[in-house]
Amino acid sequence: MSILINKNTKVMTQGITGKTGQFHTRACREYANGRAAYVAGVNPKRAGEDFEGIPVFGTVAEAKASTGATVSVIYVPPAGAASAIWEAVEADLDLVICITEGIPVRDMIEVKDRMRRENRKTRLLGPNCPGVITPDELKIGIMPGHIHKKGRIGVVSRSGTLTYEAVAQLTALGLGQSSAVGIGGDPVNGLKHLDVLRLFNDDPETEAVVIIGEIGGSDEEIAAQWVQHHMKKPVVGFIAGVTAPPGKRMGHAGAIISGGKGTADEKLQVMQACGIKVTKNPSEIGRLLKSAL
Repeated sequence: MSILINKNTKVMTQGITGKTGQFHTRACREYANGRAAYVAGVNPKRAGEDFEGIPVFGTVAEAKASTGATVSVIYVPPAGAASAIWEAVEADLDLVICITEGIPVRDMIEVKDRMRRENRKTRLLGPNCPGVITPDELKIGIMPGHIHKKGRIGVVSRSGTLTYEAVAQLTALGLGQSSAVGIGGDPVNGLKHLDVLRLFNDDPETEAVVIIGEIGGSDEEIAAQWVQHHMKKPVVGFIAGVTAPPGKRMGHAGAIISGGKGTADEKLQVMQACGIKVTKNPSEIGRLLKSAL
């Protein structure tokens, strides 16, 4: 078992003919079951061509009909990325993973609102995220595959690099991961911490979860309150940005504190009050998790 993806998932790459799409599709194909998993690419201007044996289709719907792909990963540049997301949603894919950074917030608001109004079944991960990996089965995204190891710890994070940090620590301690999910740092995105925690809670192969958040917004607090009442497994947490000066916008577009809400200390306090073990030191994440088992 795993969440979101496994070794039998069939994947298409939207933007497969661009430099970034080519580079990461190649790397993902070389990881675990990637060669069997990556079955299609999409580029309306390059339909009928192929990328290293992967056929390129003009639309997501054609790619799905011809190959049975149920998941798409998007490397389309920011100006066209929201349209690419919507095309995948309209084709009723199970999961759309958008890696693209810098999509205008207004574009994302429109896509998310339309998904909600039309009650679409597609799950969206990202944008501005590293993707998702089920170790030794399949990786979809830009994370380094070699630091991952099959195990029973779930990881969900707003930060790409801190996902890798937590994963590397868990691997070094011999714990490994069931799945690692990067939800992205944009203010308007798809799956939230809460959505991923629900999936991990229901997954019999996940024993405990690491949750990594950042300053800005209230997603971590909402997730913590859900954990207090519903989570059946140990959860440990870390929030990036303890030293961030108030009123200053930091890194990710979503990392902005408003009205005194969304500070790292406030998030950590709420998480702790809800029964999540927390640390202010990112190098302690792995050891903290091991102590919680």
